[in-house]
Amino acid sequence: TGLGKSGAIGRKIAATLASTGTATYFMHPTDGVHGDIGIVHKDDVIICLSKSGESEELFNLLPIFKRIGVPVISITANAESALAKHSSIALTIADFEEACPHDLAPTTSSTAMLALGDALAMALLEKRHFTREDFAFLHPSGALGKRLLLKVDDIMETGEHVPVVQPTAQMKDVILQMTAKRGICMVTDPENRVVGVVTNGDLNRLVEKTEHFFQIPVEDVMNRSPKTVQSGTLAYTVYKKMEKYRIIAMPVLDQTEHLIGVIHLHDIMRTGIF
Repeated sequence: TGLGKSGAIGRKIAATLASTGTATYFMHPTDGVHGDIGIVHKDDVIICLSKSGESEELFNLLPIFKRIGVPVISITANAESALAKHSSIALTIADFEEACPHDLAPTTSSTAMLALGDALAMALLEKRHFTREDFAFLHPSGALGKRLLLKVDDIMETGEHVPVVQPTAQMKDVILQMTAKRGICMVTDPENRVVGVVTNGDLNRLVEKTEHFFQIPVEDVMNRSPKTVQSGTLAYTVYKKMEKYRIIAMPVLDQTEHLIGVIHLHDIMRTGIF
């Protein structure tokens, strides 16, 4: 809690704590004495921010905090202030001159408060063994969250959208599949295991070398050692693999090596993991 620029810093500290796994909310002091104090429970910890430590609105809250039985941590530039003296723990920032040419607008002091708040948040993060995966869970729409959470299964194409032919198929059948289903065709055996893949690149090379190719068996053209990806793989990992081998689509296999889908580079890029 805090007023003015200290309150703005308090909101930022609360947001940082919440986003790193510590349940936190900001309470405006005036709203606090008009009912919002009801959100405070005895197991909470209060952080009060005030450069002077003499804000009347904050001081009015202290007796209520005491009755509830919550510890109060103050962040102030005045170790002798009423706020500091009535806090369980007083964290004092240096009382440097503000960057404002009139030494009035909170600038240096607000920056110091923010740095101290961030330090507290990082200390709690480390104490709680908060991981990258925990961070991603709390930021599912962010790029980092998607990199650590989004799996190939979430965005791959399945069922009738997967282009598949048998090894005995002719290239005319493959071309129909590729034109209808985004430039790749998987070749599978009777047990639905991938034995080869045909891509646009393979087709282009075939056209350059052979004039009459519609009747050619696909097994004479297909890549017999295609790059594949396992179900459950992170989409970002698949993207890096595609980038490394300069491919735009890959078959997705289950744990028994059976074909279950196809993943396209453009579908990964549309998720916003970058």
